[in-house]
Amino acid sequence: MTKTPMTLDIDTRRTEHSRIAEIDWNHLPFGRIYSDHMMMMDFRGGAWQKPAIVPFGPVSLHPGNATLHYGQSIFEGMKAIRGHDGRITLFRPELNARRFNESCQRLCMPGIPEDTFIELVKAHARFERDWVPANDNAALYLRPFIFATDEALGVRPSETYKFMILSCPAGAYYAEPLSVKIEERYTRAAEGGVGRAKTAGNYAASLLPTKLANDEGFQQLIWTDGKEHKYIEESGTMNVVFVIDGTLITPSEDSDTILRSVVKRSVVDLAKHWGIPVQERRISVEEVIAAIREGRLDDAFGAGTAATIAPIARIGFRGEIFDLPPVAGRVVSKRIKTYLDGIKHGDVPDELNWGVEI
Repeated sequence: MTKTPMTLDIDTRRTEHSRIAEIDWNHLPFGRIYSDHMMMMDFRGGAWQKPAIVPFGPVSLHPGNATLHYGQSIFEGMKAIRGHDGRITLFRPELNARRFNESCQRLCMPGIPEDTFIELVKAHARFERDWVPANDNAALYLRPFIFATDEALGVRPSETYKFMILSCPAGAYYAEPLSVKIEERYTRAAEGGVGRAKTAGNYAASLLPTKLANDEGFQQLIWTDGKEHKYIEESGTMNVVFVIDGTLITPSEDSDTILRSVVKRSVVDLAKHWGIPVQERRISVEEVIAAIREGRLDDAFGAGTAATIAPIARIGFRGEIFDLPPVAGRVVSKRIKTYLDGIKHGDVPDELNWGVEI
């Protein structure tokens, strides 16, 4: 069993040269601007050591670092959001903590108890609270991650690791409704693989097929199953949701090929709470295309921490482009996005207690 710090006593060292005055808060490209500090915590001797928040800067790596050669690296994505009342909250961080540990288990890495993980994220966000944007469409994106640090070659789990948290003030990941392509050649994940883990290698494998789709004018892919390429799985940076004949339908997460999304889970929970019919099941490409052709597909959108609720405007399949119903007239995704934005900014009651104040 992994040992953890006895307390959350955290060493802190503030930067002598803050960059916050240099930031253009009206222009926050995603993942390009970093806040002044980062959190670090080492695992060695079978135990997590004392965490520290230090000035942001490079990390030194040995050329034989195990992660560089064997890919033991996983990460999470979260947001700290400033409400209109000034309070700063996280959105359902317990789900990120749970997924983080599931990813660690799959890659033979030491986990961090959920309560400890959440407290570390909260501590970092509190330390960088001045970096949380006040703009409605922006947030402080938090990137907790862990990677192997053994300085030895050989295919085996590392015995040492480094956990870190970076933070980036960021605007919307997607500025406009998406054009996506259903992918039938390349595979994101196969049964028995690491598709459910939020590991770096999954994203590396997606780069070429995504580039090819970009070259065709699409912003993202919709991945299909690796065995037959008949069933919808997820999109490149988000899970995918359809509304067909008034029912919200999304691929089941029972498969180990689909990453469990915090935002998609919240979409499903919220729809059920409102009495909207929900089906979590296998959904075939043929079913989606037939629903589009017959005018029964009312809505389609991506759901993810970076993407939030991202409307899908067009779907490409086998050389044909299908235009979906106008985004302005969609009911379900608009209602969900309005509510999620509302509870994050403190404008509507948080009925399900999803916000966690830092």
